[in-house]
Parts: sequence; C-alpha cells; structure tokens
Amino acid sequence: MAGGLVKYRHLSRKSSHRQALLRNLVTALVQHESVRTTWPKAKETQRLAEKLITLAKRNNETSRRKATGILFTPHDLLPKLFGELRLRYASRPGGYTRVLRTEPKSRYDQGDSAILELVDGPKDLRFAMTAATVARDQRLGRSHNPITLLNRQKVTRFRPGGQAAFDEMVKKVGALRLGGKGAGPQNEGEAPAS
Repeated sequence: MAGGLVKYRHLSRKSSHRQALLRNLVTALVQHESVRTTWPKAKETQRLAEKLITLAKRNNETSRRKATGILFTPHDLLPKLFGELRLRYASRPGGYTRVLRTEPKSRYDQGDSAILELVDGPKDLRFAMTAATVARDQRLGRSHNPITLLNRQKVTRFRPGGQAAFDEMVKKVGALRLGGKGAGPQNEGEAPAS
C-alpha cells in the first residue's frame, strides 16, 4: 500500500547491516557517553539506547541477557551499564539521551549531523552551555532570561547534587573568562601576563 506508515528509518541498509550499525553506535554511546553521527542515525540509535537503559534499570537476569545481545563488547560495558548508568538514571522516568543538531561535518557532505549524548553525565553539553551562560550573565550584571532559567532547572533536576555541581561549574567557567568584549586582561587595564 502506497503512503503507508513507516515504523522506523531504514537508513538505506538491509536489516542485518542496519542492526549492526545501531548496535555499534549504542556500544560507542555507552562507552564514550557521546557520539557524533548523522541526524537520522542518531534518532534511531536514541530509540535503542533508551530501551537499553530501561533494561539496565530493571536489573534482573533476563534484562542482562537482552543487554548482552545488544552490546558488541558486553564483558567490558555491562558493569558500567548495570552499575554507574543504572544508578545515575534510577530516579529519572525516561529521556536518558539527547540529540543535538550540529553543522555538517564537512562542506562536501552536507548531510544533517548530530551529537547523541547521555544526559546528566560528564559530557553533558547542555549542562556546560547553561553554566557558561549563567557565568556570562553574572559577569555582565544581567538578569537571566526565561530560557536560561528553564535550562538551569532541566540540567539540575535529576542530577544528584545538581545545584551544587551547577554552581561549581559556573565558578569554573567564570574563572576562565571566556568570550565577548572585555574578556581579556588588556581590556580591563591589567598588565599582560609574562
């Protein structure tokens, strides 16, 4: 039937190749907590990664066997999946991953690029970007806009010790004094470091 509903992206691959691709991306995501790929691949990998973390939260023998069937190197990654990641997302009801659109990887390949990352981890980009925005607003003496306040609430909501970790990151980024006019020591009347 023409115009039927497609339940998933085929990614221009046959079934076995598509499964191997998604398993490889999920394995890399669990190992590195952040993966750069194309946007359609990231969205399909996100579906499989969410299911894998839900299996880890169940923490029984059946879920361990299913997770072993998904990961390419289960002997290396099962302790991390059923240990660190399970504890990190124990109180979170869902939404363990985030897909961020990025610029194309090269000017010759104009395909949509994306970063697939685990939220509330050490490589959480939204956490770092929100901390940088808050630090910039504090340095310039401006009040935070509603989007910054919403992002601040989102990144600290389920993170253990979230507010303290966020304040620490704001201090760390504020000490770097990144970006904008007046950021360098020459602009503030200080002598350059020799």
